[in-house]
Amino acid sequence: MQQKENQIIEFTILFNKYKKRIYNYALKMLNDKMRADDIVQDVFIKLFENLNNIHNKQSIQCWLFKTARNEMMSFLRNMKTKKFISESVDIEEIEIDSEISLEDEIENKELNKLILGELENMNEDFREVFVLKEYSGLSYKEIASLISIDEDLVKSRLYKARQKLINKISKLV
Repeated sequence: MQQKENQIIEFTILFNKYKKRIYNYALKMLNDKMRADDIVQDVFIKLFENLNNIHNKQSIQCWLFKTARNEMMSFLRNMKTKKFISESVDIEEIEIDSEISLEDEIENKELNKLILGELENMNEDFREVFVLKEYSGLSYKEIASLISIDEDLVKSRLYKARQKLINKISKLV
């Protein structure tokens, strides 16, 4: 009984630590709030079922993002299209952990809307690397491992994504 209680406690801690990051990743990749919620639920159900099988607890973050990515790719394959759902993301729905003041938050709201709008139009490969780095906080190495590409390619895609955003946004501002 003690082992089950410890597993529930460990799961709860992991859920609270990673749920927003997984949700934000899914939301920014799919632009579908309900599907992002479903992804989070599916990922954490799988985590609970497999928690005892994960021997390297340091790799749980990578495991969670890899599982979320697999769930999203499965969803996209089932739709028989690689196009993302066109429902736009409401900036208010994105959950952010930060100490930003209300004044800074208001100033950044317009910029965030511009970035999200441009991310919707960006190539999936660039968007995914950008979201994983900038919004999910993963390292280059973690991103490379997660999407099975070379770390230098991660850096290249991230650089190109940032440049595209800078170019588009600078024209709008």
